[in-house]
Amino acid sequence: MGKLFLIAINRPEKRNCVNLEIAQMLTDAFEQFERDDTAAVAILHGKGGNFCAGMDLAEVASFKDASEAETYVNSMTPLKRPMGPSHMRFTKPTIAAISGYAVAGGLELALLCDLRVVEETAVMGIFNRRFGVPLIDGGTVRLSKLIGLSRALDLILTGRAVNAEEALQFGLANRIVACGTALGQAINLGNSIAKFPQECLKADRRSTFYSTYDSESLSDALEYEMNHSKNIISIESVKGATKFVEGVGRHGKFNIDHQQRQN
Repeated sequence: MGKLFLIAINRPEKRNCVNLEIAQMLTDAFEQFERDDTAAVAILHGKGGNFCAGMDLAEVASFKDASEAETYVNSMTPLKRPMGPSHMRFTKPTIAAISGYAVAGGLELALLCDLRVVEETAVMGIFNRRFGVPLIDGGTVRLSKLIGLSRALDLILTGRAVNAEEALQFGLANRIVACGTALGQAINLGNSIAKFPQECLKADRRSTFYSTYDSESLSDALEYEMNHSKNIISIESVKGATKFVEGVGRHGKFNIDHQQRQN
């Protein structure tokens, strides 16, 4: 779809719960997105009115004895997790279009994405708290980085539901949109991001993630930012600065391609 790469979870009869098969399909889809040089932004969404209600607990409950459960547990690795791609670190922006339930492992998939476009009737939460199912797809890692330790612990320890308005206040949601419009609005957002000079955008994104998750100090983060972004000046910045000097994009206007064609 142009520069966008759409990924859908399609188990509406299960509120898009993820079983082992779907987990692998999601991983494969995101790996394909990473390899696709024509795709600038990925959008993850769920079919049938729900984003994702987490891991398919019916699959877990089907284990006949402790040995089967142990076999399942031993099959997990840092590169193979119950929800699929939660271990991945993308080089390009990702957006979650959230409708209905985004709970338990489904919330972890939403946290995997850079941005979350959330319908006003959506429900988010760590619902797995009620059943003794741990967060092993990044929930304890990413949630506190996004909304802070105190708020993250509130959601993790209580398992309570969060509506769209509170999610926006927390910083868990980036946009609230009308019911039934999350995918369309996410597509609009993705297209607006895809229009920007991509090497600069990816460098700034990469540096932001490094400073949040990997840097050892402020000095380390600042050094990384400089060393991994300064080459962009010769790749994209000179061309962009020339456009500005010629009158394109003045007064904060974003439709610079349209302006350039007019000029």
